[in-house]
Amino acid sequence: MENNKKYFFAVDLGATSGRTIIGTLGDERIVLEELTRFDNNLIETGGHFYWDIYALYNEIIKGLKLAAQRQIPICSIGIDTWGVDFVCVGKDGALLRNPLAYRDPHTFGMMEDYFDAKVDKKTVYDITGIQFMNFNSLFQLHAMRKNGDSALAGAEKILFVPDALSYMLTGKTVCEYTIASTSQMLDPKTKTLDPKLLESVGLTQEHFGEMINPAVEIGSLTEEVQKMTGLGALPVIAVAGHDTGSAVAAVPAKDEKFAYLSSGTWSLMGIETKDAIINGLSYERNFTNEGGIEGTTRFLKNICGMWLYERCRKEWTDAPKSHTELQAEAMKQPAFQSIINPDDAMFANPASMVDAIQEYCRKTGQHVPEGYAEICRCIFDSLALRYRQVFGYLQEMASFPIEVLHIIGGGSLNNYLNQFTADSLGVEVLAGPQEGTAIGNIMLQAKASGDVSDIWDMRRIIANSIELKRFEPKDRQIWDKAYEKFLEITKN
Repeated sequence: MENNKKYFFAVDLGATSGRTIIGTLGDERIVLEELTRFDNNLIETGGHFYWDIYALYNEIIKGLKLAAQRQIPICSIGIDTWGVDFVCVGKDGALLRNPLAYRDPHTFGMMEDYFDAKVDKKTVYDITGIQFMNFNSLFQLHAMRKNGDSALAGAEKILFVPDALSYMLTGKTVCEYTIASTSQMLDPKTKTLDPKLLESVGLTQEHFGEMINPAVEIGSLTEEVQKMTGLGALPVIAVAGHDTGSAVAAVPAKDEKFAYLSSGTWSLMGIETKDAIINGLSYERNFTNEGGIEGTTRFLKNICGMWLYERCRKEWTDAPKSHTELQAEAMKQPAFQSIINPDDAMFANPASMVDAIQEYCRKTGQHVPEGYAEICRCIFDSLALRYRQVFGYLQEMASFPIEVLHIIGGGSLNNYLNQFTADSLGVEVLAGPQEGTAIGNIMLQAKASGDVSDIWDMRRIIANSIELKRFEPKDRQIWDKAYEKFLEITKN
């Protein structure tokens, strides 16, 4: 191994799969290598859905063993995961049960029940600035209390999933800021868990580990883990434990005047702000304020993204298997002959996405798209127009001019949609990196080790390491006219 290079071990866990990755930092560049990839399977038993925390821990150990066998001189370890879910830990330090998954039906109806029985909706938003979803930790805890959940009853500590895995590696209990912000219990103004909301679900601050920020050391590998893996007392670093937090940390922006679009199955569009934006407008439009790095807030909105396209692809029997061929056929279709609101409830989880799109167009008196090419064109046109609407909201609420949109994640490879987005928004679009979450995780470890100084130093190195694709806006008048049509069709 070259001496002037540093090696960091990233664990990136999604709701269906996970990976361990080595990030190599040297010569002002970062390079990624995937070590292992594995499934993250839900366990269904006794009428509930659980995550297998022990299987995930085992996969981390396997990745660390492999790194040791290859004699990679790892500097540190960092873990990021999805948000909201948590593990209960008993007085003796043992995990009391596998954690319930956010897909578990026990939270159905619990959000409304909580507002009726505990704290009203507007007060919860005014405290947290977090958008309402029935699986947010606050409503999971309410459901568990109401159902007499034995793990919660015996819990000495509550650890969010990345913090629980770090605990299994180090024996140290912490509460990392970005993952805590997904819970709907954190006050972004005080940067602490809110006592009133905690009390409403029978908890106190003492039930959580010490609140720490990204790029802070949690602890070293326990002797048990060192023995299992063949590694020394390596530090485990709190990265942005929430995967979107790590992804946004990897946006290769040159200054703060940018918006980001984390594009995949879901599209997350937002800005990075110094303070949370919590007001009547953000409440009405259901925007969320999640914890970012270096004390920033990720002010963003969830938009239904490539979910529409992915679901349709499963139904199309005659469509080309290649994305490139399929999308090229779609581009031959007339623009804007069918427009949908991607965030309409009809598209949440229909039996047939193709039928749902056709039904929406029928109900709104439009051309009903037939065949994969017309439907694909309808989806891409509509997403770009919805992005414009949300971008307009951001422009209205931001305290600075937004000069560029950075698209990160898997969707950053979709050149057609990237160009449509630039045309629709009327701003320059920069696409990349595709591997935002892993890069953000690794760069935060590099910050903790003193190899980068701050977020802008991180972003400069990331921009150095990848080739950004640039999309300039064109056809302004055509898109302005299409946007008027979009607003008319979606106003109900």
